[in-house]
Amino acid sequence: MFVLSGAHAQQLPPTQTPYFQYSKGLEMTAPDSLFKMNIRFRMQNRFAFHSPFYEDRLGLDQIEARIRRLRLRLDGFIYSSKLTYVIQLSFTRGDMDYDVTQFPNIIRDAMVIYQFSEKFSMGLGQTKLPGNRQRVNSSGDLQLPDRSIVNAAFNIDRDFGIQAYYVENRFVLRGAISTGEGRNILSTDPGLAYTVRGEVLPFGHFSNGGDYFEGDLMREKSPKVSLGITYSYNNNTLRSGGQLGYYLYERRDIETRMADLLFKFNGFSLSAEYIERNSSDPLTFSSENELRYVSAGKGKNFQMGYLLPSNLELVGRFSRLVPFPEIRFLEEEVSEFTIGLNKYLKGHRVKLQSDITLQNLNSFQNGSHNKRQVITRFQIEVGI
Repeated sequence: MFVLSGAHAQQLPPTQTPYFQYSKGLEMTAPDSLFKMNIRFRMQNRFAFHSPFYEDRLGLDQIEARIRRLRLRLDGFIYSSKLTYVIQLSFTRGDMDYDVTQFPNIIRDAMVIYQFSEKFSMGLGQTKLPGNRQRVNSSGDLQLPDRSIVNAAFNIDRDFGIQAYYVENRFVLRGAISTGEGRNILSTDPGLAYTVRGEVLPFGHFSNGGDYFEGDLMREKSPKVSLGITYSYNNNTLRSGGQLGYYLYERRDIETRMADLLFKFNGFSLSAEYIERNSSDPLTFSSENELRYVSAGKGKNFQMGYLLPSNLELVGRFSRLVPFPEIRFLEEEVSEFTIGLNKYLKGHRVKLQSDITLQNLNSFQNGSHNKRQVITRFQIEVGI
């Protein structure tokens, strides 16, 4: 660019403007390429109807109409493409765990990661632990409006600590040392949580990271399989689920074991998970002899789906949750049969979802009692 000053022409530096692109959200890169930020949001709006069986008729017990999730995510790199960050904030009451924490627990992820090589990286901060596959999958990448009852009962969720990631051809290893107390705590006790996860991909990697979103949206050209196993030991925790749940009267050690399988091919997907949580002494008592306990038990989840050429997907799921004998009279056995129907308008970013679930609950308090209900859900997801 030139401007004239008398008989002399003067050259000015070019305008320094950031570079924008929109392939995955709104991405901004600094002119000197020393900073990049990608901005994304997503929301899930839901109607649900809870209909218990009263003798021989079906009633209506609850209507759920709410914003299930509203998230803002920022990610990118700072000064080097090897130094990346992830920030995720949540804005709905359920997402903030308000009923348990009694404060707006907005921060979900705040992680800084350094990639030492193509195979190895480490991170420090708060994010999901390397637990069961369905939990590590984003809630925006699910085949049904929500995860299974098994995941809800036994997942190890998020925590603050150090995580390491190693990828070697058809093998993935992840590990974490974390506080064991969950999201956004002020202080912790001497006990920590130790988590390790290994994955084997015998037929190679899935297309476009397809082992970490549900449904075969990539229509894998050849069969793809992933086998995963996780072990987590939470020492001296004060919450009923380790990183989640209400607060116990005494600290406990909790072990969680997980195994999962994923298969995808030509629009068909199949997944299975088994999770088991245990504690040597799950019961805790207050000075007034009030009882709170570790949610110890086991669960299994099977899910399959088929994506039609029209991007309409049929999904089926069976889940079963069984408490261990120590808390058998405090928790219900639960089984669920679910059928779902999805319409993908822009992959997982924009989709319509619906499902219907038959839920069976078996309580052993004061004898054996069975309850049944039907849960119907309709949900729209929009995001970038």
